[in-house]
Amino acid sequence: MRLRRGHDAAMPALETLPEKRKITTKPRPSDVAFRGIVTTFGLINLLILTLIGSFLLFRGLEVLKNEGFGFLTNQKWDIVPDESGNQPKGMIGLGSMLSGTILISFVALSVALPISVLTALGLNFYAPLRVRSFLVTMIDLMAAFPSILFGMWGFFVLMPSAEYWAMLLHRYFGWIPIFDVPQPFFTRSPFIAGLVLAVMIIPIITSVSREVFSQAPLDRIQAAYALGANKWAMIRAVVLPFGANGVVGGAMLGLGRAFGETVAVFTVLNIVYQTNWDILFGAGGNVASHIVLRWGEAGEYEVKALLAAGFVLFLLTLFVNMIANSIVRATVKKGR
Repeated sequence: MRLRRGHDAAMPALETLPEKRKITTKPRPSDVAFRGIVTTFGLINLLILTLIGSFLLFRGLEVLKNEGFGFLTNQKWDIVPDESGNQPKGMIGLGSMLSGTILISFVALSVALPISVLTALGLNFYAPLRVRSFLVTMIDLMAAFPSILFGMWGFFVLMPSAEYWAMLLHRYFGWIPIFDVPQPFFTRSPFIAGLVLAVMIIPIITSVSREVFSQAPLDRIQAAYALGANKWAMIRAVVLPFGANGVVGGAMLGLGRAFGETVAVFTVLNIVYQTNWDILFGAGGNVASHIVLRWGEAGEYEVKALLAAGFVLFLLTLFVNMIANSIVRATVKKGR
């Protein structure tokens, strides 16, 4: 009875309990100001990007209408004005330059990707802390180097050695179609341009890969060690499968940089308006270097055509970067 009385006495107290409070954290004024500044600059960047694309489309729309889909497939770039000098006649196309862009970027990615992945693994799991901090700083600085420095280094330092490497590839692997050349001319080839671009995009892929590898779950790493795996076995079983998508995203970011590179490729490549899939042969080109080559002597209509080419390159690079960013975000968020 006493327990019942105590229980009955406690009932009114339970009925008068206050409502649950909602715990909220009011952001500090400095946080609000910082968020507003970052959001503003992000919107400004988006606005600038939209204005650039709109300008290129507006100036090149006439050429895109006149040439149609042939602007992407034609292999020649011949502009011949008529007798009055107003309406140009001829064939204008980016076919050879687009194929050169793909070829050079493929060479750069093939060289840069394995080096970047191994560098990222070495920095995360093998390098001492002091050495790691220094190397990470140097890699970040390399990503900020101007393109002209890479171009000059490629022309004066890399090209003599790369020509010898190209001769060796042709001698021992010439039975593979891509390493065969119609003539033994290896100077300023897509192979050399691809090596220069590989050096340029290695910091980008390394930084993204290192960040993704560092997100590998610690419990899985410790479980692999507990089962008797050494460090390399743990990397193969845990880190590489976890960061595979992130590496792909970093590679596509580097590919976007390679698509739009101008000065470095223009310095070490012979610009020839002919589709060339022989990476060791000294002839080729890409869209960005084509714009640099033709801009100085272009007339009014050709300027519009070059701006249309810039719009095509703008869309290609934007598309690749958007895919890369989505892959990287999904990898870090989902842990895959």
